[in-house]
Amino acid sequence: MTKKQKINRKWEMPDTYVILFIVLLMAVAATYFVPAGTFEREVVDGVEKVMPDTFSYVDKNPAGFMDIFLALQSGMVQSASIIFLVLFAGGAFEVIERSGAINGGILRAVNITKGKEFWLIAVISTLFALGGAIGAIANSVIPFVAIGIIIAKALRLDAIIAVAITFGATFAGFNAAFLNPYTVGIAQSIAGVPLFSGMALRIITFSIIVLVTIMYTWRYAKRIMEDPSKSIVGILEGGVGQENQLTVEFTTRHKLIIAFTGLALAFFIFATIQYQWTIDHMAAFFIVIGVISGIIAGMNYNKIAVTFLEGCQKLVYGALIIGVARGILVIMENAQILDTAVHALSVPLENLSPVFVAIGMFMVNGVINFLVPSGSGQAMIVMPILTPLSDMTGITRQVAVQAFQFGDGFTNSILPTSGPLMASLAVAGVSWVKWAKWMLPLFLIWCVIAIIILTIAVLIGWGPI
Repeated sequence: MTKKQKINRKWEMPDTYVILFIVLLMAVAATYFVPAGTFEREVVDGVEKVMPDTFSYVDKNPAGFMDIFLALQSGMVQSASIIFLVLFAGGAFEVIERSGAINGGILRAVNITKGKEFWLIAVISTLFALGGAIGAIANSVIPFVAIGIIIAKALRLDAIIAVAITFGATFAGFNAAFLNPYTVGIAQSIAGVPLFSGMALRIITFSIIVLVTIMYTWRYAKRIMEDPSKSIVGILEGGVGQENQLTVEFTTRHKLIIAFTGLALAFFIFATIQYQWTIDHMAAFFIVIGVISGIIAGMNYNKIAVTFLEGCQKLVYGALIIGVARGILVIMENAQILDTAVHALSVPLENLSPVFVAIGMFMVNGVINFLVPSGSGQAMIVMPILTPLSDMTGITRQVAVQAFQFGDGFTNSILPTSGPLMASLAVAGVSWVKWAKWMLPLFLIWCVIAIIILTIAVLIGWGPI
């Protein structure tokens, strides 16, 4: 390699797997100098909880060379239920998306609200937010930004609006998701909280955050309509004739698929309450949703199978992150330093009020998301720490789950390490600097809302656990 070639080589941000492996090696190193210790635990209402003031040191058990790789294998095995939940959900949503139901529903809403700019922005944003809230659309929002561009052109708005009503709205819903298996489902499962419990407050939070996001987006859109020079990036040209690109048939099959999926997810919520369905039931139920949606769409058995597997394949990268993240905890658990870390974190928090503990959890998770942008992977790393920490600091595990969710979600919309954000901006041709200028005030508003919600949740002892 020549000297010139060496100079031209650019530094790259390490892949998430590389970062997690480095963290794994740090955990291995920690087993040699961090004292081993353990808390006593008791079972309360069927849930194992940490008993405060019972921490004691034990003999060290440092990790060896082969333990590094055994931890990765054990992490995959221990996380199998969650990994297959992610894969099967990806398969089901791929069948639904490939049927054209999502695309047709969105463009149908565009045509219905034509000429009513506010309602158009509100309806499209709400649809994408709901997609983010139930896990149907997250990273897969990227190709939909192209639809946002068509809508923005038709309204003679700019590319920031295109990103805001697609990517921005999706992650506004993702931030306050109430039925997302990748974040809420995994975090509650690890915390020992009934699956999708606490739904009422989550739906209220979702409604507030999405409404604020819509009003913020509309305020900017209205300003451009009144004075195009107010656009941060300049309005999109070529609005005339865009109506033809927004014409799409929303068939009876599409309507049936959307209706069936909605009813199926509603039934699952009922089943978790009535029949105590678990995360394993949800993974299996996604197979049912995928197969029946494919049948309604008119796919033959081979097409359903191939499409479902292609959806699984798209999420292999994200799914296996869960196992790698779990491997870090395997190292810490086997060496008995996980409880030592929890004890060390709990000491400075002992004199803080539970409200400030919850807010601190939220902020710390926001920082962690810079390094581990995978929501499910981050849940696997932090929830085993936040769960006992919440037991010892006087906040419910439900609050800890919400603090994790806010911390994981908000920063996805502004950090340049967020892959979906950078890809969406690339599709729209918007620089990250200009997006950050537009997004920062909304991000800060979200943070204020999160702090208020967490404060209320702590004060009311938000349960059930």
